[in-house]
Amino acid sequence: MSVNLKDRDFLALKDYTPEEILYLIELAGSLKAKKKKGEPVDVLKGKNVALIFEKTSTRTRCSFEVAAHDLGMGVTYLDPQGSQIGKKESIADTARVLSRMFDGIEYRGYGQDIVEELAHYSSVPVWNGLTNEFHPTQMLADMLTIKEYFGFLKGLKLCYMGDARYNMGNSLMITCAKLGLHFTACTCKEYFPQKELVDLAQSFANESGGSVTLEEDPMKGSEGADIVYTDVWVSMGEDVNVWKERIDALKPYQVNAEIMKNAGPNAKFMHCLPAYHDLKTLVGRDVYEKFGIEELEVTDEVFESDASIVFDEAENRMHTIKAVMAATLGAAL
Repeated sequence: MSVNLKDRDFLALKDYTPEEILYLIELAGSLKAKKKKGEPVDVLKGKNVALIFEKTSTRTRCSFEVAAHDLGMGVTYLDPQGSQIGKKESIADTARVLSRMFDGIEYRGYGQDIVEELAHYSSVPVWNGLTNEFHPTQMLADMLTIKEYFGFLKGLKLCYMGDARYNMGNSLMITCAKLGLHFTACTCKEYFPQKELVDLAQSFANESGGSVTLEEDPMKGSEGADIVYTDVWVSMGEDVNVWKERIDALKPYQVNAEIMKNAGPNAKFMHCLPAYHDLKTLVGRDVYEKFGIEELEVTDEVFESDASIVFDEAENRMHTIKAVMAATLGAAL
């Protein structure tokens, strides 16, 4: 597949064609195979990238840093205390300064408008590591993982259970619609994605042969699903006071053994992590002390089951991020 993405920003997959998305997944698979064989791909020696993290992360930071080093690049990490973006320096000025020093800029933080403004004023590619609205690097990792297990993407049914109003629900809906998967957002109607985005996704699905469904009944939504997907019920940066509201609303949408049985014997469980499936985290213990609940969006039984492919997803973040940087920086691979 011949696709030229040199100098392109990577902000949301709604801006990419199905062919371009599939190209990045294919490139990621190739780079993964080379890494497993120990074949070097350090074709971007001399280049440097900046990683702006207004929201901290384990997987995203490690994925970008390892991927950049594998490609031969230098990395500068700017944490919430290490950057003056939006504080002492405007987003526009930050973009113009950093793009004079770096060959690419990653942003992980809050509103999509921030990464869009960075890209507008930057003269080098800008990559979205996560915003409130979209999480495109996670989508590539998810699709690569699904393809590895099923051998194909088009026609598969993916059921997302939980709060579908934000980056994961939005991004999965758009990506599935673009690539011809059948997407179901299974949650209470107050937590469905915004109608404007649903309509956009449906227009993509009409072209790809996929579909978009909004369903409140957890058994109807998960029935016959090839993939059951969930995420934490309270996102990073949200007030702790929303926990009771989310638990009350989303408890029927917990992914448990009954849901997986309803999906079918070959169904896979996916989660972008971190997951609150036990009491081994500070958040998990805090929620238990306040509400008496040991497992939140997914039970430990499902998380640790053979159906769970969450750690394949986590690894694939690095391979797909490497593909994005390589493609947009014009690496000769």
